[in-house]
Amino acid sequence: MPLQATSGAASYDAFGGGVPVVPNYIEGVFSAYLYTGTGATQTITNGIDLSTKGGLVWTKSRSNAEIHGLFDTIRGVNNLLQSASPNQANTDYSNLLTSFNTNGFTAGADTTLAAINASGMTYTSWSFRKQPKFFDVVSWSGTGANTTISHSLGSVPACIFVKRTNGYSDWQVYHRSLANTEYLVLNTTAAKATGATRWNSTTPTSTVFSLGTDATVNASDGTYVAYLFAHDAGGFGLTGTDNVISCGSYTGNGSTTGPVVTLGYEPQWLLYKNATGTGGEYWVIVDNMRGLSYSQNKQLFPNLSAAEYTWPNANLPVISTATGFVISSADPSINESGKTFIYIAIRRGPMKVPTVGTSVFDPVVYTGNGSTNTVTSNFPVDLTIIKNKDSTGPDFYAIDRMRGFGTSTDATKWVVTNTPAVEGSSSNAVTGMGNTGLTLGTSGTFNTNTTLYISWMFKRAPSVFDEVCYTGTGSNTTQAHNLGVVPELIIVKRRDVSADWNVYSSALANTEFLVVNGNNAKATGATRWNSTTPTSSVFSIGTSTTTNASAGTYVAYLFATCAGVSKVGSYTGTGTTKQIDCGFTSGARFVLIKRISGTGDWYIWDSARGIVSGNDPYLILDIDDAEVTNTDYIDTYSAGFEISSTATDEINENGGSFIFLAFA
Repeated sequence: MPLQATSGAASYDAFGGGVPVVPNYIEGVFSAYLYTGTGATQTITNGIDLSTKGGLVWTKSRSNAEIHGLFDTIRGVNNLLQSASPNQANTDYSNLLTSFNTNGFTAGADTTLAAINASGMTYTSWSFRKQPKFFDVVSWSGTGANTTISHSLGSVPACIFVKRTNGYSDWQVYHRSLANTEYLVLNTTAAKATGATRWNSTTPTSTVFSLGTDATVNASDGTYVAYLFAHDAGGFGLTGTDNVISCGSYTGNGSTTGPVVTLGYEPQWLLYKNATGTGGEYWVIVDNMRGLSYSQNKQLFPNLSAAEYTWPNANLPVISTATGFVISSADPSINESGKTFIYIAIRRGPMKVPTVGTSVFDPVVYTGNGSTNTVTSNFPVDLTIIKNKDSTGPDFYAIDRMRGFGTSTDATKWVVTNTPAVEGSSSNAVTGMGNTGLTLGTSGTFNTNTTLYISWMFKRAPSVFDEVCYTGTGSNTTQAHNLGVVPELIIVKRRDVSADWNVYSSALANTEFLVVNGNNAKATGATRWNSTTPTSSVFSIGTSTTTNASAGTYVAYLFATCAGVSKVGSYTGTGTTKQIDCGFTSGARFVLIKRISGTGDWYIWDSARGIVSGNDPYLILDIDDAEVTNTDYIDTYSAGFEISSTATDEINENGGSFIFLAFA
């Protein structure tokens, strides 16, 4: 009989059989959340139900060399383990993690250990909720004899972290890519070792995992906790078949064009380790909230208390893709030739289609202060376009999480919409893209004292907006995306050289295109999109250097219509008042319009600057002019927006053809 672990209830459907309730989404079971310590009690609201469902919170100071703090609901609040230490669990402090909540956790004053909430330090927290086919936590008392431990993972555990809690003992790690007689140690840099008494030479099953007699996992006087991770077990998404976690391996090739790992999804969190090297290679964690981009990897090390390390821009260890990740460094920690590297990867969210526009789009007018500044949104920002709204000359700057942001040593990458200029960078520009908006540095381009700016902020979400970065091949090909539906608007910019922005629109033929940085009418160019309409999984590119030069680097922004949230559409002008029905209930908060039947600029309105019944300020995306405030071209309309009879022909020419993008 298996030794019964303290695991807690799992969520199953009415038919039993270990089938998890669907739909489940990754954003409901995992969170990478950034915050700044206060030295006083603060609540971290990340949307993860830990108090009801159970799970693990793992915290680490990013700014300082302080301990990793691991807290789980099995052992309870203020019960600390350290991933970088063999120390036993510590319950001597009452001001660490003081409660597990239905939407996150509460961090205490933490004035001694700095594990979770020391004043002024920046932190990351990774919250893992217990959920079949994703993650489980179990505990047991050792027997000193071969045994099994029951679990509620609902699938075969692919990676298991075990820690003795009542004694000084190394963390033991099982991984499916190693033999069941082998193990790794989380708190050291050692390569895999052989020890048949760890797992009793037995592979786990969907109901139990096995233990031998080694004191690190099963001493007769020992108490233990284990964290179990699933592998490609499905259980998520509308159909219950989507994978959200993968525990796999790859073989290094020692090249800057390293292995390509296909997961079937874009990862947001990745832990990896050189498992068969000569030793000395760290365990590494990267995630997209701190920096898992095309210009930066921000690393933390489970086996060290070291502060966050930013990898130099050249030859990054890991670059995420729409379907997995690519290794682009020859460093032994990530790509030693012939060696086996193990990893745990977690899917990027959200997976759930949004139902309100405020969850994916925010327009904010902010005032520069010449110092550290914040721009607040309702969500983690993936793309922002910023413009000094009152001055002619400053450009429209597009900055996104995928291309990278940072400080003077880790410069923010930007492209400007009103010119074909090569991608640039600014130190101390957007220095952070956190859970609720942007942090701005001292760069005058984005934060001059008393200057007014507009920031349009977008979040990637299924059926609404997605982003893809890619390297061109010079040959007809496709690029995978995660929009989940057919893109209706695709905006592409070459980054490495000066080149026009090219636009695909579903209102045009797939042999036609538009240019963002000009007022050109639609043009024909079959080599842009290879005369091929996008699908719900890929978009096509031909041989044009503006979309697919060999070795050229590109960014693509993809938009689609999502009921009640966003609308990509077209209309025919009448020269009279015209209402555009977007399917909204409280009107549009963002409207972008472009004439395609003739020349016409890219006009933008937003609710932060005013979409009202009178004059509505507009900006033109292809011109660096200040906003125009004395015209009444569009008006409010609950289902979308209304075009005024006084609008210019570039908005409402009788018989003219127009495209638009709107957000509720």
